[in-house]
Amino acid sequence: MPAATVKTALSLLALLFAGVALADAYTIIPMNQKRLATYYIQASMQGSGDVEFMVDTGAGYTTINEHTLDRLLKADNAEYVGELTGVMADGSQHKLPIYLIKRLVLGDGCVLDNVEAAVFPQKTRMLLGLSALEKAAPFVFSTNPPRLSLSNCGTVSG
Repeated sequence: MPAATVKTALSLLALLFAGVALADAYTIIPMNQKRLATYYIQASMQGSGDVEFMVDTGAGYTTINEHTLDRLLKADNAEYVGELTGVMADGSQHKLPIYLIKRLVLGDGCVLDNVEAAVFPQKTRMLLGLSALEKAAPFVFSTNPPRLSLSNCGTVSG
């Protein structure tokens, strides 16, 4: 076999193994598509139990609602850190309280500690925004298949 062919074969083999190693470095979280271009993941937080977040890479902050915040506070899993003026999708501005969620578990075991979350009124939909996603970066948002791949997760036992 010519040396160039052997070298090409070895290069392809190295790329294949690098891809396998890279895939092993990510925690894969399946997403559910509910409407056109809206994807949700399952999560849990001490005090709130199982919850669902819409993945929103355009949101600077993760958001929770007041109902969930009440439960997190009772379980000592949230701490007030301040407030910000949030600009909503419709362009309106609102003052929002910011809380630190001490522990957020995405999927079956991607643990993120100390995630800042803005609190929205009542029982509004919760968003998984960049304040959480950046903690697990680099990440890959894939629609086919629908999944979120996160590279810097803590473990449930950790």
